[in-house]
Amino acid sequence: MQKMAAVNYSDGRHKTIVDKCEGCERIVEEAGAKYCHSYLNPSAKWKLGFCNFATHAKPEIKVAKIRINPLKAAKRASKSKK
Repeated sequence: MQKMAAVNYSDGRHKTIVDKCEGCERIVEEAGAKYCHSYLNPSAKWKLGFCNFATHAKPEIKVAKIRINPLKAAKRASKSKK
């Protein structure tokens, strides 16, 4: 069994969380500041739009409705029956 080393969040490597991180289960509070337990720089994770470590937010899945031409659908269906 390996023992986990104690993490010192205020050593300068860890950056404080951003507003979008509020509500996440991975937040650790130390010396009055809040840090991410999983990532050193939380603002970089939110730079592209969504943090994949976030436990409080789920990505929105956009479903596009495709319009099918009924004549072409009928032709395809009749070809597959042969």
